[in-house]
Amino acid sequence: MKDVVFALGWVQSQKFDLDPALRVPLATALADYAPDVHEMLAGLDNEYIVNAGDNKSPWEADGTYHLSVWNSVLTETLRAVAVDPQAYALLRMAETHIAAAQLAAVPADANGVDLSLPPTKNARALGILDGIADTAVSQDAQEVRKWNTTVFDRLFTEKADQSEPAGRLTATWLHELKSTPEQQRAERLRAQGPDMARTWAQTRAMDEQTRQKLLAEVADSARNAHEEMKH
Repeated sequence: MKDVVFALGWVQSQKFDLDPALRVPLATALADYAPDVHEMLAGLDNEYIVNAGDNKSPWEADGTYHLSVWNSVLTETLRAVAVDPQAYALLRMAETHIAAAQLAAVPADANGVDLSLPPTKNARALGILDGIADTAVSQDAQEVRKWNTTVFDRLFTEKADQSEPAGRLTATWLHELKSTPEQQRAERLRAQGPDMARTWAQTRAMDEQTRQKLLAEVADSARNAHEEMKH
């Protein structure tokens, strides 16, 4: 999988057009590596940084093999895949499940960086996916609407297991997105990181000052990541 992503990422920089038939299968394969994609998008885990080179093999940790590639290679590959809205929705939903799991795993007594890092990492990863969507979609307004409609139709087919905290977070976010007027959904999608963090913060014993500071950091993380993808 690492070799495939490197090959596509390097070729994409030369404006190679990925075969449309490969976009959904590649997104499906990448979704199987969702925890790794999450860490690569966030770009904050040193283990993923040091193992990102093309000469670095996958490594084992906690009984699972992990892989990493350079951020530029990953984002170029994701841009090529995301041209297909079904493929983008698969990637977005995979990241949503990981983001919810990261929030649900934060200990009840966490504070400081242990409290703030998971939601800010989520917001950064989702913000980069927002930027990838911007560059993957045609600038034609009609095509943008068609692409967005397909993405939302796919997202709304997702069923979350509400018997556990991560599933409830996912289900709440999907419900809020679906309840948003259609013409405002694209903008609401770009607020996913802050929206999920807000819902999560409401379930925790957190004073108002801590909550407001945390949500401001999350919003900054999402905005900065999105802006990075424009350059």
